[in-house]
Amino acid sequence: MPRTIKIMDTTLRDGEQTYNVAFSASEKLQVARLLLEKANVNFVEVASARVSSGELESVRQITEWAKKTGGQKLLERIEILGFVDEKRSVSWMLEAGVLTLNMLTKGSLHHLQRQLRKTPKEHFADIEKTITFALDAKRRVNIYLEDWSNGYLNSPQYMYEYLDFITKLPVGRIMLPDTLGVLYPTQVYAAISEICARYPKNHFDFHPHNDYGLGTVNVLEAIRAGAKGVHTTVNCLGERTGNASLAEVIAGIHDHLGFKTSVNEKSLFNLSRTVETFSGKRLAANAPIVGEDVFTQTAGIHADGDKKGGLYESRLLPARFGRDRRYALGKLAGKASVDQNLKTLGIILKDEERTQVLKRIIELGDQKKLVTIDDLPFIIGETLKRPEEKIVKIEQVTVTSGLHVKPMCSLTVAYKGKSTQVSGQGEGGYDAFMNALRIWAHANKIEVPRLVDYEVRIPPGGQTSALVECKISWQTQNAKKSAQDKNKNLLVGELGFEKDTRNLTTRGVDVDQVIAAIRATERMLNIILRK
Repeated sequence: MPRTIKIMDTTLRDGEQTYNVAFSASEKLQVARLLLEKANVNFVEVASARVSSGELESVRQITEWAKKTGGQKLLERIEILGFVDEKRSVSWMLEAGVLTLNMLTKGSLHHLQRQLRKTPKEHFADIEKTITFALDAKRRVNIYLEDWSNGYLNSPQYMYEYLDFITKLPVGRIMLPDTLGVLYPTQVYAAISEICARYPKNHFDFHPHNDYGLGTVNVLEAIRAGAKGVHTTVNCLGERTGNASLAEVIAGIHDHLGFKTSVNEKSLFNLSRTVETFSGKRLAANAPIVGEDVFTQTAGIHADGDKKGGLYESRLLPARFGRDRRYALGKLAGKASVDQNLKTLGIILKDEERTQVLKRIIELGDQKKLVTIDDLPFIIGETLKRPEEKIVKIEQVTVTSGLHVKPMCSLTVAYKGKSTQVSGQGEGGYDAFMNALRIWAHANKIEVPRLVDYEVRIPPGGQTSALVECKISWQTQNAKKSAQDKNKNLLVGELGFEKDTRNLTTRGVDVDQVIAAIRATERMLNIILRK
């Protein structure tokens, strides 16, 4: 049977060491729930002990949720990082309701002598005192060997002296961190092979860092060498360049090593988007597995190859991760690219019509204009001289905002031959517009999609009078409500609908940022009503 690898995700602890990232208590709870219930990782490391009263409260919320939801079994999957301080970290754990301590100890002689200024014998005695106190308090203990990689490279005698000591104590997982991300894959394999052979009865985890961009491959080499568990973060968050991406590690374990994990691959994209939102750290569009563009074919020859038999597909099929293949429309598009998008939309064109539309798409691509599948009906109408009438038209809009002034919006909407004036207030000009629009939409029994992303840009070097492009992503739903909708505590990113949800992206351009956003919103309304 294939080996099953244990996954500990440390997004909420090590990931929060990313520069300028701090999760609120409610955000930590949501991410912990997604990691444990949806992604189904084996363990989550949610905090460091003794950081702050706010951190204590956030951990307490997570443990209280776990007790109510899954009892002891779920609670045992929640862990914190603590220190060699005899009673202090364990007392903090008791107050927070956590059962498992991941104790940070010194894995290199350099760290021990320069930072703690202690001898190995003194350090080992302190470790044993803390372990004894934790076990007496009915808490579990796992052990981190901080700076283990440098310990293996520069002070192997001390490292093995420490491992000889710690493997005789009643601890759980022994965690080997490449704290500064200095190891090359062959070094990881050699080190962990040697350690696993010397201590075959112990469970070793590998904790990577990505300073040389080797985080994921080092994890795979550690597993190949005998590590039974590995550590990850969502979106590769972490100190400096981060740790190893949960999504990349899972795909690598499943595809390249042929081993098993408990992780649900279909959960990874929504989990990534949630962490991106909470952390404020934008994910690269080409990030493996979870990037916005990674299942998008741009070249026409690739679309043609897929059409003729999936020639440009690999084991990384988008359906595995709850996603869809897309075919970009731009200057590199070909007939097959247009055909794939027309098929998705259910539109049939004659050959000569498709040729004209493709020519226009290529022209727009040459102008650096991004064309999406949702733009295609408008391009068809424009190119074939069959412009579609706007179903909804924003005829007039006035937005008032200022310092110490509550933003207000008044607008006139034309729909079904009738013009209606509505107004609303908000926290900003666009929020006031959306609140007014929702009043109109509710009266007309139209459901406005949830806004999930909002991006504004001007050309590099643009002046204050430059055209502004506003790109907005909306989450639409085309299916009936599920039983989940009755649950008021829905997870972030889950709207209580069955599977058929998708993101719709619309753009607006204007010299005024708010008006650009309003134009993007008008385009969204016309797209969903046309469907």
